Amino acid sequence: MDSTSGGATAPDPNSGEPCPSAATAGSSSASQPQQKPEGSSAPAPPSRYESQKRRDWNTFLQYLKNHKPPLTLARCSGAHVIEFLKYLDQFGKTKVHITGCPYFGHPNPPVPCSCPLKQAWGSLDALIGRLRAAYEENGGLPESNPFGARAVRIYLREVREGQAKARGIPYEKKKRKRPNVAVAVASVSVEAAAGASNSGGGEGSGGGDSSAAATSAAAAAATTTV
Repeated sequence: MDSTSGGATAPDPNSGEPCPSAATAGSSSASQPQQKPEGSSAPAPPSRYESQKRRDWNTFLQYLKNHKPPLTLARCSGAHVIEFLKYLDQFGKTKVHITGCPYFGHPNPPVPCSCPLKQAWGSLDALIGRLRAAYEENGGLPESNPFGARAVRIYLREVREGQAKARGIPYEKKKRKRPNVAVAVASVSVEAAAGASNSGGGEGSGGGDSSAAATSAAAAAATTTV
């Protein structure tokens, strides 16, 4: 039977026509999505501090908007910041005993009392720090920053002292640890060894070697003690 009268024939490799398998491979590779370069990765999400700072800033702007009369950021002063901090006390969770409470100054009262809940001093202090940074990041000048006003600093200090008395929890800065007394003793040993080497230097080379060894041993002891 004649091959030209029947099914399809294989293409001639010398005719220059593309092979069907090669065309199919080219179309399949073109249909595949291109991979993104390694350098175009998604930006990292904001840190917890940045997210909290943004929420605090939006909360303060909303407070200014709802203020009666409404306030603009340019007219905001330290007095308005203090009003905002007092406004936040209604959402506080820290028990602050009043003067007439029998548990005034008691850090762990045995039973609950009717004293109000307020914002803890540490929370307010951290809040002011974030708002102070957000104010300048949004175009505010440092010299006109209401969150850094002297009145705000005085108010925070009064809140800290008042809560310390009411809750019996002193807010004191941690003192730096003094260096170990053994360090001073070791340094005295080094000086004594050095003095012995100077006084016995003329007796011979053996005395100098022994004094040098004593000095090295004392210095090593000082380093180990530290």
